[in-house]
Amino acid sequence: MTETVSILLPIPAERPYTYSVPEGLHLAPGDFVTVPLGPREVAAVVWETPEGGGDKVDVAKLREVVARFDCPPLSVEMRRFVEWVSNYTLSAPGMVLRMVLRVKGGLDPLTPIEGWVYSGHDPERITPARGQVLELAREGMAWSKSGLAHAAGVSSAVISGLIKQGVLNRVEIPQPPVVAAPQVDFMLPKLNKDQAEAASALRQSVEAAKFSVSLLDGVTGSGKTEIYFEAIAACLEQGKQVLILLPEISLTSTFLKRFEKRFGSPPAEWHSDISPKLRERTWRQVALGEVQVVAGARSSLFLPFKDLGLIIVDEEHEQAYKQQDRVFYNARDMAVVRGHLGNAPVVLASATPSIESRVNGDLGRYEYLRLEARFGEAQLPDIEIIDMRRDAPPRGRFLSPVLITKIRETLERKEQALLFLNRRGYAPLTLCRVCGHRFQCNNCSTWLVEHRFRKQLQCHHCGHSEAVPEACPECGTLDHLVACGPGVERIGEEILELFPEARTIVLSSDMAGGVKRMRMEMEAIEQGEVDIVIGTQLVAKGHNFPLMTLVGVVDADLGLAHGDLRASERTFQLLSQVTGRAGRTGRKSLGLLQSYQPEHPVLKAICSGDRESFYEREIAARKSANLPPFGRLAGIIISADSKPQAEIHAKALRRTAPFLDGVNVLGPAEAPLSMIRGRFRYRILIQAQRNIDLQNWIRNWFSVAPKERGGVRVQVDIDPQSFM
Repeated sequence: MTETVSILLPIPAERPYTYSVPEGLHLAPGDFVTVPLGPREVAAVVWETPEGGGDKVDVAKLREVVARFDCPPLSVEMRRFVEWVSNYTLSAPGMVLRMVLRVKGGLDPLTPIEGWVYSGHDPERITPARGQVLELAREGMAWSKSGLAHAAGVSSAVISGLIKQGVLNRVEIPQPPVVAAPQVDFMLPKLNKDQAEAASALRQSVEAAKFSVSLLDGVTGSGKTEIYFEAIAACLEQGKQVLILLPEISLTSTFLKRFEKRFGSPPAEWHSDISPKLRERTWRQVALGEVQVVAGARSSLFLPFKDLGLIIVDEEHEQAYKQQDRVFYNARDMAVVRGHLGNAPVVLASATPSIESRVNGDLGRYEYLRLEARFGEAQLPDIEIIDMRRDAPPRGRFLSPVLITKIRETLERKEQALLFLNRRGYAPLTLCRVCGHRFQCNNCSTWLVEHRFRKQLQCHHCGHSEAVPEACPECGTLDHLVACGPGVERIGEEILELFPEARTIVLSSDMAGGVKRMRMEMEAIEQGEVDIVIGTQLVAKGHNFPLMTLVGVVDADLGLAHGDLRASERTFQLLSQVTGRAGRTGRKSLGLLQSYQPEHPVLKAICSGDRESFYEREIAARKSANLPPFGRLAGIIISADSKPQAEIHAKALRRTAPFLDGVNVLGPAEAPLSMIRGRFRYRILIQAQRNIDLQNWIRNWFSVAPKERGGVRVQVDIDPQSFM
């Protein structure tokens, strides 16, 4: 009788497919296999047989599994995690599995590297250099050619000569781990009383070897990283693996250096900027348990760890943890789920916790650990608001005279200043002074942003770019295009005019040179080789600039203009983080917020340092409006190639929504970003009471709703972070 097996494929299918197993091949749930799919072959995973026994098809018509990969199987824990994420986000399980299988090359054993061992025969003549090589080789260890030359302090020609004489024999050796194993006691930290107490609590959570969630809430510079390093040490002592989630791992060289200083070697990195070969090696060695610590972006949550014993989510409040493409998920929340399924503790760390985590801490759902003061001599900066209605900059400028004076004083003291503006490019809008033509993206309902360094107009949503024209395309007038509003490049231009002798640097994620250049520039700032830093939000995250004593926020009102429920929270978090870059080594420091609405509660809370009043007010407002975490939200995004097509489908979808007490359906309405990448967009927002099974309600709704056709696409966003 032909054996059959259920296979989950990385495609938008709602369930596994059934394949036949060729004679002699033995498969079990979790095995990675190659199977035919249409005219091609794809990597997939053997899944448990679905309820009801799978496909009711003639076995003779089934296609055969091609082969099984020589790879550790996907664990039960990870298979349950894939199913949980699928059910919660209302995504096809295959699309969740696709995030696990992003690195197909990791499924095959790594190609051994060429190694050399001592043959037992000495060379005809022993020179001092050859003697150094032989001293190492006689220990019996296999070496790579370059590794042996480096360890012996000789040239590779010496090794080649010994190989030629048969002194060294060729062998195959496995590829080494992508990073050396961390050493728990490499450099033990000196913790103050508050840090030691928090570290002890986290150690106990890890040593208990069971699921728990701890919220580590400490002001910027309070030493949160050193505290959770102790939890990592406790996990490594148990021989288990650690995952550290970071919102901008590709840019956070400071964190990697701090980890290496504590443990003697850096963690393995996982993000989109590492090479494909390194990704393959890392994936494979994580699955084999050879890599003990991974520091990665949100996608590292789907790595197949052999024995994951601890998950850290640093800067847990960050919006970067939310994926808003294909599978819409929040890595912070899914990290808690993965910890629960794998019976592992989870640590959420932040200087400005999300409202959701803060409420969970207050209610005792999470263990709440708080640090009220900075570590050592570091002091929080004084924060003041510059009223731009009273101290306005000159026409055509964007920096207040008050801020300029403080920058000058900072430079005179040989200290550093940071100017923060969360807006890339030179200007957010370019128009013609003669006819009023505004440069808009052809694919999106957004203005093109001028990038003067590149001499381009660029869309920050679809990536479309075009050269800045000399004449207006509407009226043909030459030299009458004007940039409206500031971006970081324009602030950089203003600073160069005001302080031509200062060493100034503009930092933005879209600057040429990528991650390598960004890390070099961050190091230059740390070493005092820069006087004035101008940057977007990437400068607010986790960097330690010892000479930074002045932070100027160019437009503190910018985030408050967004009309979504998290606008105040995000502005408070971002401004708290960026002003926290100052004063980290004990020098007296200052944060200045330029604002046209200095009486705004968020700005007053930051200025007064009374964050508790901010949290109390924000939590009370959420509770009274039945908004998360006290209620539930889901977004439905309907997009199509034409506006009428999107609108008709959105209205038809809305009409079929079932009534349920406690569920409120709002819309459809044209999305604030009504077109992205040439697709027209409508949104429906669902608000529900916390105790309602919102996913099941949406499933029932979609079972009777009109189906997607003719280019229409419907996406569900559970717990939306963006309302654009």
